[in-house]
Amino acid sequence: MACFCSTQFLPFAKSLTLLSPISTLSSLPLRPIRSNFSPPPVSSLPSPFLCRCTSATSPPPHSDGFIGFLDDDEEEAAAAGEEEEEEEEEDEEEFYEDDDLDLEALESEAKDAVRSYSNSLSRQLTIEDETDDLKGFKGKQKRRKGATKTIPDHLLPKVTIVGRPNVGKSALFNRLVGGNRAIVVDEPGVTRDRLYGRSFWGDHEFVVVDTGGVLNVSKSQANVMEDLAISTTIGMDGISLLSREAAVARMPSMIERQATAAVEEASVIIFLVDGQAGLTAADVEIADWLRKSYSSKYIVLAVNKCESPRKGVMQASEFWSLGFSPIPISALSGTGTGELLDLVCSGLKKTEDVENMDEEENYVPSIAIVGRPNVGKSSILNSLLGEDRTIVSPISGTTRDAIDTEFVGPDGQKFRLIDTAGIRRRASVASSGSTTEALSVNRAFRAIRRSDVVALVIEAMACITEQDTRIAERIEKEGKGCLIVVNKWDTIPNKNQQTATYYEQDVREKMRMLDWAPIVYSTAITGQSVEKVIVAASTVEKERARRLSTAILNQVIREAIAFKPPPRTRGGKRGRVYYCTQAAIRPPTFVFFVNDAKLFPETYRRYMEKQLRSDAGFAGTPIRLLWRSRRKVEKDEVNYC
Repeated sequence: MACFCSTQFLPFAKSLTLLSPISTLSSLPLRPIRSNFSPPPVSSLPSPFLCRCTSATSPPPHSDGFIGFLDDDEEEAAAAGEEEEEEEEEDEEEFYEDDDLDLEALESEAKDAVRSYSNSLSRQLTIEDETDDLKGFKGKQKRRKGATKTIPDHLLPKVTIVGRPNVGKSALFNRLVGGNRAIVVDEPGVTRDRLYGRSFWGDHEFVVVDTGGVLNVSKSQANVMEDLAISTTIGMDGISLLSREAAVARMPSMIERQATAAVEEASVIIFLVDGQAGLTAADVEIADWLRKSYSSKYIVLAVNKCESPRKGVMQASEFWSLGFSPIPISALSGTGTGELLDLVCSGLKKTEDVENMDEEENYVPSIAIVGRPNVGKSSILNSLLGEDRTIVSPISGTTRDAIDTEFVGPDGQKFRLIDTAGIRRRASVASSGSTTEALSVNRAFRAIRRSDVVALVIEAMACITEQDTRIAERIEKEGKGCLIVVNKWDTIPNKNQQTATYYEQDVREKMRMLDWAPIVYSTAITGQSVEKVIVAASTVEKERARRLSTAILNQVIREAIAFKPPPRTRGGKRGRVYYCTQAAIRPPTFVFFVNDAKLFPETYRRYMEKQLRSDAGFAGTPIRLLWRSRRKVEKDEVNYC
């Protein structure tokens, strides 16, 4: 390189200083100087002007000009800048080089990554009584060979369990359907609504219905219906103490109405009594009611809590006076339940399987209705069904079990609606000391897990609370589709065209984790706009099950990267995306194969999610992005967002 000593080439330096608009030479930037001026050849310069710093032969000057007044560090910096430009060009050229990748192996690896992530998430989102359910009922009910769940619930015969409170109806229900579907606590009045579950015995398949305890049955059905014609006003605001006391007084009659509806639709009735407590006046009254009103139905008298076979016969003999043949059983240990099921199936007609129903046609999406207590969840369910499927009362915590109900939308689409108990803060539940409420909250969380779409109900006047935010976080972590239902919209005073806009802005600001969820405004007590809940839930379910082709997906990713490339690290490294595929649906899950997952910060991952939503949709459903490193095959690292 042609190098000039500043001390020996002073005249040339002074000439440059005079020609330059800058006053001093030291203020010139230390970078390549490009000019039309060509210096004289080094060989033609006199000996005093030869550089003494090296004896090596200097290369010819730069083609665009000459490089002067640069040291070795500056030359290296300039060379590094050129190398970075070359690397950047190589980076953009190396995006989506599919010819060099084994796509089948990547697709298989993507599915493994999704499976590993799902298992890890399931371990994190544990539910307190879920382990006990698996341990307590493991292997108790194995499905018969060749049985396929192709018969809809409404076509199966129903077996209803009826009796006075605290005789073990819910325990028998759990025994017959398998698992801890119903809440079992040693206190009366726990079960209130009807609870349905599928069961089978031999070649028979049927639906078991659990009911609340019947305290007393009025001999005049007209008087009972008159007592039950009460106001369905929900919520505690604006309700006087007298009205609340009246609602409490009506609760037994409302429970009996649910039990009556279950008995009327049943093919077989299991009349359950308590063998340890013996015959009571309530048992006699229920037996008279069944014999007079439902003599055409097949009734089986089961004497529960007969753990000892020898003592069971003596305990059951006391109930012959009811006019039915008693059979001793134990719902907890399972003693005598086989003989009970034989009697039940003798009164059932066998239902043939429905032909020509594939898996997709048989798939029924589930919609869980969740929220804080007294926000109107049960009222929404009853308004959608057009009947009093669940008890609606101003009493907080009226609903306890998760109530499943089949529903057919206006377009013929089938749904499974799940009404749940109100979810209070964990500290509030613990301080109350109520085991029933703790189990009810667990049932609500389990309903979220087994649902496809969650309708998060909030009260319009209460707006968003901290508990609503926590429930929303749980829905997002579970990967469920979601819509926000603002109920009691009629309580907002002085509404105008901009009220909903301002309200939505407030909801979006406080629920940023659900900024992709649609919002529906309704008044369940009058049925206003309640049908929009089903319409929105149907749209969300379709988006949740949508799958993008790999070609379209990679085109979206390619455009997103072209608009905003991954940032460089301080060391000059930049993330590269080799391939992207949608490995799962419900929720949509995308796996990115990259050179190093650590090179993609959280901000860039959120940017990629926003681009996917803006270009490909997926409204109402969370999407998961899994980033898998491909640099070292033995130590692949999966990062999730």
